[in-house]
Amino acid sequence: MVTLPSREAALRAVGFVLLVNVVGAAPALLAGPDSAWFQALEKPALYPPPVVFGIVWTALFTLMGVALWLVWGSDAEGRQVAIALFAAQMAFNVAWTPVFFAREALLVALGVIGALWVLVAVTIVAFDRVDRRAAALLVPYLLWVSFAFFLNYRFWQLN
Repeated sequence: MVTLPSREAALRAVGFVLLVNVVGAAPALLAGPDSAWFQALEKPALYPPPVVFGIVWTALFTLMGVALWLVWGSDAEGRQVAIALFAAQMAFNVAWTPVFFAREALLVALGVIGALWVLVAVTIVAFDRVDRRAAALLVPYLLWVSFAFFLNYRFWQLN
């Protein structure tokens, strides 16, 4: 039998989801793919249609918010380290957009996303020590960051 969270717990989970979505989406308000510079770049062959990015990131930020909520609510050892790692990877996630789109620094952005990949992988390990479900919720994010790393690399190669 599945136990549903209390109303308070469900509202707290929604709060975490909204927080991660707002923080994650905020850099797009400063810079994004609509610039003349980006439009002029040669795109990698596997570059998806622009609408895909908004859909995927919203889904990933939602999964990340639920994962953070699970870890936040745990009393397991390692919880604080896991939360600190989540914050660190989120900082690199947020930093990538202005580095790539506003600074137009493809190689620096590649370094940022490489560090992000490592931090996400380490965060998954830390989350797994606290709540296996939370770790599993971050796996699609690691896969997308891997794809984004490849795209960033190809942008740098092509341009």
